[in-house]
Amino acid sequence: MIEIQTVLTVLAILIAVGAAAFAYLSRRPAAKSADPQIAELVRLQAEASGRMQALGEGLSSRQAELARVVAERLDALSSRMGQSIDATTQQTIERLQNLHERLAVIDSAQRNLSDLSTQVTSLRDALANKQARGAFGQARMEAIVQDGLPKGAYQFQYTLSNQTRPDCAVFLPDSRPLVVDAKFPLEAVTAFRDATSEEQRKLAAQRVRQDIAKHVADIAEKYLIPGETQDLALMFVPSESVYAELHDRFDDVVQKAYRSRVVLVSPSILMLAIQVMQQILRDARMREAADLIRAEVIRMMDDVGRLHERVLKLQQHFGQASEDVRQIVISSEKIEKRANRIEELDFDQTAREAGPTVLPAPVGRALKAGE
Repeated sequence: MIEIQTVLTVLAILIAVGAAAFAYLSRRPAAKSADPQIAELVRLQAEASGRMQALGEGLSSRQAELARVVAERLDALSSRMGQSIDATTQQTIERLQNLHERLAVIDSAQRNLSDLSTQVTSLRDALANKQARGAFGQARMEAIVQDGLPKGAYQFQYTLSNQTRPDCAVFLPDSRPLVVDAKFPLEAVTAFRDATSEEQRKLAAQRVRQDIAKHVADIAEKYLIPGETQDLALMFVPSESVYAELHDRFDDVVQKAYRSRVVLVSPSILMLAIQVMQQILRDARMREAADLIRAEVIRMMDDVGRLHERVLKLQQHFGQASEDVRQIVISSEKIEKRANRIEELDFDQTAREAGPTVLPAPVGRALKAGE
């Protein structure tokens, strides 16, 4: 494009120079213009001027065509660039939206983790405090019992004859309550877990055995009353991991508790025991209600007998209704036949079927007095 502009500029300069020379020569005297060389020069100059003008016009048209083509290509390029920019913008928006959604999910997960961390911290603080830990174990035990047994089958803080109050008493069919204690000594187990040296682990293990043995002895002494309570009592361990660790590392303590008729139970085992108790209570209620069930069955059989009799009567009614329907059909057929005969004016056949006509006797009038 720049080269074309340069060529056009040069041509314009040449045309201007030729025109100036031609004007100068035409202003010279007529005598000198008769010189044949000058005349030839003027002619050549005129031809050159015409050719240069034609060339300038051609270049101008080519320049216009080139400008048009360049403009079309620039428009096409601008359109493609606009479409590409729109597509890129749309993709960028979609990716930003996806990124925003993922960030929202991450924020929600982070909040959940923060809440979980807070709950774990609260649980740790609760387990560190003896009273709070006792309340935590009591709450878990109460939730399991309430979910598995009907009301009236258990009582929390039940008072025994020796004025002791176990955490829970489950009333079995023989009216002797099964005692559940939820106060587990967790400090020794925590110290055993936190021990860093072999000497500390030995001391902590000895403390675990002493604390659990003392608590088992207290349960057996307070809550196992012959003739009043069941022969076994349950000691609730509110943590599955602690229960597994006791069976793994302190099996002698667990066996000693069994011999003292105190059974250690975890939350899952307590749930299973509650389900067994629920089935026992249901079976006992079924045995107690056996006579009532038998009387209800007898009354139900009487109702079934009466139902059978009424069904037979209904069957007879249906049979009678069927016979009446059959008679109605016969009568309707006869009526249809008579109507056809009347339509065909066949009265002879009708008279023969009807038989001799019997006129009714006149009704006598009673005579009155004076007639």
